[in-house]
Amino acid sequence: SRHERIHTRRPYHVDRADKYSLDDDLVNLEVLNEDTIIHQLQKRYADLQIYTYVGDILIALNPFQNLSIYSPQFSKLYHGVKRSSNPPHIFASADAAYQSMVTFSKDQCIIISGESGAGKTESAHLIVQHLTFLGKANNRALREKILQVNPLVEAFGNACTAINDNSSRFGKYLEMMFTPTGAVMGAKISEYLLEKSRVIKQAVGEKNFHIFYYIYAGLYHQKKLSEYRLPDTKPPRYIDNETGKVMHDIVTKDSYGRQFEAIQHCFRIIGFTDEEVYSVYRILTGILNTGNIEFAAISSQHQTDKSEVPNPEALDNAAALLSIGSEELQEALTSHCVVTRGETIIRTNTVDKAADVRDAMSKALYGRLFSWIVNRINTLLQPDKNINAESGMNVGILDIFGFENFARNSFEQLCINIANEQIQFYFNQHIFALEQMEYQSEGIDATTVEYEDNRPLLDMFLQKPMGLLSLLDEESRFPQATDLTLVDKFEDNLRCKYFWRPKGVELSFGIQHYAGKVLYDASAFLEKNRDTLPADVVVVLRTSENKLLQQLFSSPLTKTGNLAQARARVTAASRSLPPQLSAGRIKVDTMEVMRHPEETTNMKRQTMASYFRYSLMDLLSKMVVGQPHFIRCIKPNDDREALMFSHERVLLQLRYTGILETVKIRQKGYSHRILFEEFVKRYYYLAFKAHETPLGSRENCLAILEKSKLDNWILGKTKVFLKYYHIEQLNLFLREVIGRVVVMQAYIKGWLGARRYKKVKDKRENSAITIQSAWRGYEARRKYKEIRNRRTDAAIHIQAAFRGYVVRKNYTRLKNSTGCVADPQLTSSCSTSDIGCEEDGQQTSNQSSPVVPDFLDKQTKKENSDEISASPFFLKHSFETNDSQSISQSQAVADHQLSSLLTSHKKEGSENCLEQKLRTPRRRCQQPKMLNSPEDNMYYNQLNGTLEYQGSKRKPRKLGQIKVLDGKDEYYESLSAVETTPEDDSFVSSPSPPSRDASFAQS
Repeated sequence: SRHERIHTRRPYHVDRADKYSLDDDLVNLEVLNEDTIIHQLQKRYADLQIYTYVGDILIALNPFQNLSIYSPQFSKLYHGVKRSSNPPHIFASADAAYQSMVTFSKDQCIIISGESGAGKTESAHLIVQHLTFLGKANNRALREKILQVNPLVEAFGNACTAINDNSSRFGKYLEMMFTPTGAVMGAKISEYLLEKSRVIKQAVGEKNFHIFYYIYAGLYHQKKLSEYRLPDTKPPRYIDNETGKVMHDIVTKDSYGRQFEAIQHCFRIIGFTDEEVYSVYRILTGILNTGNIEFAAISSQHQTDKSEVPNPEALDNAAALLSIGSEELQEALTSHCVVTRGETIIRTNTVDKAADVRDAMSKALYGRLFSWIVNRINTLLQPDKNINAESGMNVGILDIFGFENFARNSFEQLCINIANEQIQFYFNQHIFALEQMEYQSEGIDATTVEYEDNRPLLDMFLQKPMGLLSLLDEESRFPQATDLTLVDKFEDNLRCKYFWRPKGVELSFGIQHYAGKVLYDASAFLEKNRDTLPADVVVVLRTSENKLLQQLFSSPLTKTGNLAQARARVTAASRSLPPQLSAGRIKVDTMEVMRHPEETTNMKRQTMASYFRYSLMDLLSKMVVGQPHFIRCIKPNDDREALMFSHERVLLQLRYTGILETVKIRQKGYSHRILFEEFVKRYYYLAFKAHETPLGSRENCLAILEKSKLDNWILGKTKVFLKYYHIEQLNLFLREVIGRVVVMQAYIKGWLGARRYKKVKDKRENSAITIQSAWRGYEARRKYKEIRNRRTDAAIHIQAAFRGYVVRKNYTRLKNSTGCVADPQLTSSCSTSDIGCEEDGQQTSNQSSPVVPDFLDKQTKKENSDEISASPFFLKHSFETNDSQSISQSQAVADHQLSSLLTSHKKEGSENCLEQKLRTPRRRCQQPKMLNSPEDNMYYNQLNGTLEYQGSKRKPRKLGQIKVLDGKDEYYESLSAVETTPEDDSFVSSPSPPSRDASFAQS
């Protein structure tokens, strides 16, 4: 935003090619009949306007060509805008479902219906694409996974039929999961009624599932056919056809190779591991090799119906790919176990029976593999654990096989058409029945619209116990029943206008479906319904070394016939093992080969009809939860040619889908019926203030409707009846009001945020100042301490050097000022003592005193040497005598002279080495001595002349020298004998002198 204005993105304008200015909605036609509807659709189709509205229902005609109207630019165009702002589009239907989900917090359901080849699968792709765009989340990998789901599942579940090259051979219900804010958070697929019989046999002009051709071409181009035991000349029997051009197409067509690379890409993006993909490929190629196993009859004396495998190559290849033993596989195919009265009997299979067991194993392998792939996709696409999935909402997309009517219709076409009957009934209920029932209950005077109700036909199929499916299950339980007895039972019990039996054709019957008459061939109905898989085959497959294959046949089947996601617990109540296993001929894990309760050989087991019934119930239970959105796909021609519009073909589809009746009821009816409480709860913002909580009354609903300025609405007893376009208008008004509220909130939140930011900023600045102040104080104190310590160390060094200098200078001055003693002996003795004292003091000073500058030390040494040489005490060594009297006289003279000398120099602060106290020399690298002792403090105070202390008569001494005390020192007399410092041996001859005076006299 700039200058206090909010700028929105400019809408993208589509250049419409509608030169006739056609109306986009058939409801707005003035003349409403089949001719005007057909004419309108044909003109729009000629202008490539393939989408047309019928109220809130979308009609989509298959263009049979690629159109450039599905790019991301169009996705942006159909995002939260009014439907009439743009041409009809399938993106608009997806956006309507998405906006309803976000606005009303309710699940939605998009139902795509139509004939086979009408474009249902492609429409489902486009809806998933647009919903993924609308629900953009931060997890881009999840969006990529969801977009890759459909191509992967369709490769395994779609096939080429006579009328559609990419026909869905199963029912698919895709649920996209969204957060309450509308961001996609996961997806889930439910699959129904896979046409497993297509694996073993296809009709003329049809093909097997796509994946077999994709993998064969991919392995051929990768030179890996030999690794998977596949021939490079003749195709396997399961994919071969009457034309004989299968291998030629596999080798020459580039599309197969590209599709194989696309499938590998899908596996990788969704999250399958390389080991899982490798196992899938081995199972698929194992199925192809299983189809090549041939059987031959063996004639013996006692048995003529025994079969064997004459060519073991295909058997060995299949066993190797499935990681099982070839002998065990052959025994499971050519024999079976029967339990009678507690005894197990092994019976051999005929050639036809062995072939049926082989085909049943192939169908079971493929069906369970398909279910495992779907379950694995659901596991990889489930919401993250840190996201509350229960609070989210879903948009379901139903893509089911379309109505089929071939030249030969079998059991599979019957199930497909019954499913389409159920979808049509669901459509009729929501569009016609429920709406008109509410008109009567609410007292609304509305025109009744007649429509074709297929409820009786569904009852003929699904009711118990006399419905068609119930009769089929009942006949399947009789071992001696045949397809002919089945048709006879149908004819005897299904006496209604929807069923008939043509004359002259025994194994056939006809059904009048909502879409037209269909003739069914009852051949193999019972066998397909039983779908028997012998327990011996299950046991052998459970012994496979392939972990995936073990999992496929160890997990139970659900009521819909699919593989259960969670593995069921194996109980001891399962059936006992076959005799060949109990006899020890096959070494397997007992727990692994335990059969589940539903995997029995009795005739009361689940049938395909029962699976189909439960599948329809499960599908409807998912559909009725959400609000439906219908898309009716129309096939414009049977030749799959672009821009070709077949009037008769389209008119037939419009009739049986009830489009004309739908247009009428959308013109005159009210498609939205909302309770008063729900209506007020949704739209009270339009007429009331936000803080108000109005009651869900008729008056409040009337106030909202009048405030919105809508027309053509009706109030019933408990509900508001609205046209299909009223909901869109109300949602736009509500979005506009909420948008203004959001703008106000944005400004208020911005102001609050700015104020909060300013407070936080000021607080941070104050905190920064406090931290800076504390740090600066700490840093200043640290630096001050360093400077103080450095200055103290410097002062100590200077003091030490200066003391030494002063001592040496005073000593030299003392010696220069002292006269020479007349007594030679005394002079000699004194000189000797001085020299010894000086030498001793110098040695001690060199060891412990601080370093003295060179110039000061040299000068002091020179002065000392000159003064000592000229001193009268130097002559002491030249006067020695044995006369005791002379010695006593000399000693007395010396004492007198020394005493007078000390007294005369006391005030001057001069030092003599003979008067210094003996100090203990300090060790090297030791800190200089601080002024800690009392005598040092008094000494330096006397030296500096700051303290006149008269109590002690001691003289200053040099550091490191011994002090010789006189008998009148009061300080040392006050000390105890223990605290006195012993004198050096060089001055005292006796080891324990009686007193200081005596020791001095002796020296």
